[in-house]
Parts: sequence; C-alpha cells; structure tokens
Amino acid sequence: MIKAILLAAGKSKRLKGENKLIKKFKNKALINHSLSSLYKSKVDRIVIVLGYQNKEVRKVIKKNKKNIFVFNKRFTLGMSSSIKTGLKKISKKEKGFIIVQSDMPFIKTSDINKIYNSISKKRHLVHALKFKNKIGNPIGFDSSLLVKFKRMGGDFGAKFMVKRLKKSTNFIKVLSKRVFKDLDLKKDFN
Repeated sequence: MIKAILLAAGKSKRLKGENKLIKKFKNKALINHSLSSLYKSKVDRIVIVLGYQNKEVRKVIKKNKKNIFVFNKRFTLGMSSSIKTGLKKISKKEKGFIIVQSDMPFIKTSDINKIYNSISKKRHLVHALKFKNKIGNPIGFDSSLLVKFKRMGGDFGAKFMVKRLKKSTNFIKVLSKRVFKDLDLKKDFN
C-alpha cells in the first residue's frame, strides 16, 4: 500500500486573515484541486493533516473513501509537525508514502502516478519530481525512512530529505515547472 499525506494544517500567514485552502481558485476551494488529482491517482489512501481552521477546511473537502483525517494540534510548530502527524497513519509494512502540499493546484494525476510507480519498484528511498535543476513537491518516500522523519524538527519539509538523501533519490522529470507553483498571495488567485 502507498498512501499520500496531504499537508493542510498551515495558517496561510501571507494571505492576511483568509485561509487559502478554502478560498476559491478556478471555481473550487484550493484544497480540492490537489485532492482531485489524488482521488484519480493510484494512491491507496489519503491522510489529510488538518490544523488551522480544521472544521472550515474539512467542510469543503469532498467525501471520498480514500480520505483519512488527522488533526495536528501542534500545527503552529511548522511543517515537520504536520508531516509527523500524518506519518502516524503510515506503517513500516507499507511500500511507501507521498507527501503532497494542499496549496498546489497544478499537480497532475500523472505525476503522482509516476511517483507511485517509482515507489512500487523499491529501487530508491526517495522519489522526487524535477524540472531542469528545480526539485519540487509532491515527493515520495520508502517506508524505511519513517524513523528519519520522526527525528525531524522545525519547519522542514520533504525537500529537506531529498537534499540529505540525494544519492538514493530517483529524479522524475516533469515537462513544466508550473507543477511546483503554490498559491500564497492574493494575486495568485486571480
């Protein structure tokens, strides 16, 4: 089994007073763009890590049998706390997991499936999307890395692990850096 961990606990600080995940982008809540790609993908289950305004965010999420909700009560401590919360739903017996940002509406199902297929082959520990010299999210990991992730602290994310494990990483080419675009500012939603 390969699960996705969707990080949806942040405070949207740069959007001053609004939660970007429930803000509409192209006629649907931002979080539902990432989720739509995940629902259509080969990913077996989606661990949705909620935190800031969790009830409001959960209300806009479409019901799906792949969804597993978890609440990160320490979401103010940064991204690594949300990753650790999501990892509680990942077992060492599983092949791996994919960490996905919920503010990236251009993630394609095909790219998620490329990561999924790469994890399935069990030849690498890390599976990262790459456009030219840029590495971006989502990023897949072998379940043997669970211990390393549990030691992580601060506001470090999945890219931090790619840097540390470059020699054990399968870099998967994507056709455009647009896949890596996240929405943070008001102007991004226009």
